[in-house]
Amino acid sequence: MEKRVKLLCPCLFGLESVLSFEVRKLGGENITVTDGRVTFEGDLSMVAKANIWLRTAERVGIVLGEFPAKSFPELFDQTAQLPWEEFIGVDDQFPVKGWSVNSQLHSVPDCQGIVKRAIVRRFEKVYHRQWFAETGPIHQVQFTIHRDQVTLLLDTSGPGLHKRGYRAHSNEAPIKETLAAGIVDLARVRGDSVVCDPMCGSGTLVIEAALKALNIAPGIRRRFAAQQWACFQDGTFERVRQEAVKQVRREAPFVAYASDLDEEAVKLTRENAAKAGVASRIRIKRGDVADFVPPESPCILLTNPPYGERLMDQAHAEELCRTLGRVLPQREGFGSYIISSQEGFEELFGRSAIRRRKLYNGMIRCTLYMYFSPKNHSRPDVES
Repeated sequence: MEKRVKLLCPCLFGLESVLSFEVRKLGGENITVTDGRVTFEGDLSMVAKANIWLRTAERVGIVLGEFPAKSFPELFDQTAQLPWEEFIGVDDQFPVKGWSVNSQLHSVPDCQGIVKRAIVRRFEKVYHRQWFAETGPIHQVQFTIHRDQVTLLLDTSGPGLHKRGYRAHSNEAPIKETLAAGIVDLARVRGDSVVCDPMCGSGTLVIEAALKALNIAPGIRRRFAAQQWACFQDGTFERVRQEAVKQVRREAPFVAYASDLDEEAVKLTRENAAKAGVASRIRIKRGDVADFVPPESPCILLTNPPYGERLMDQAHAEELCRTLGRVLPQREGFGSYIISSQEGFEELFGRSAIRRRKLYNGMIRCTLYMYFSPKNHSRPDVES
């Protein structure tokens, strides 16, 4: 019988429903959604599928155990009872890191030490050894302790899943790839969509839109920590990757138009689009947002205007919002999805959004302002 695992994927706050929709589409079972995380079950191949396919997950962890603990002996004993040997070999590395919030076990360094010693105790009994060299592949152990509830995981991803591999360089205030992918999903970008961004920065929004439209798996070009583990030496990741290659929809007519006033941003977008394999679908040029004219055809605008916190002063940021309101048309078939932390954005923009969603761009609390024709935009996971 195929081994079953429970997986946990953290995500940016506000994207939980988007991620759960992705997981369901991927075949995840027994899905549970809580703030900033989605858990689900599947076989071992689901580890590879989740890493390669999920667009809004930050990483993929295998849940080894969940239990309450208010004392170090409780943490030690219950950690030592878990079947770590099912994934970690006798010579493998198993560093420990984690966090604790609103819990009696609040010292993270002490918890790290307890978890590490408990796993060693387990291995002493299982492997009949007193010393572990830890020279093999890394199996990153992670713990979270929230209100005295402990979750122990093995991180299968390695570097965060937002690191797709196409953005070696970015401008000063980039939007995270996973957040951009969530906005693309909320905007209902499809294979035949036309997308534009008149303040493209390093191109993340239009690139993520192209990846979604062409059904290119976001992790198709990168490697993951679990690929080195013994239990995945049967070619699971390679098979999932090959299947993903077959599912790319190169025949989709998608096209995007990207522009920015900064010549360096235009250059970055061009370079990043080429690395992502979607350069042929994105028309890139230098241009001022004040001169922006969208295509006459149905079009989706996705943009992340500067917030006045890093790139420019507040007055300039406010003027950009006013300019957007002036140049963006109000017509059937044109939708705008603008993420901003700007106080009073709608007043500056000159229109109230049809819907809003609270999101985080890094540590900056933002709102996604959505302007569209309601009859063309219905799915139950979109909230006001």
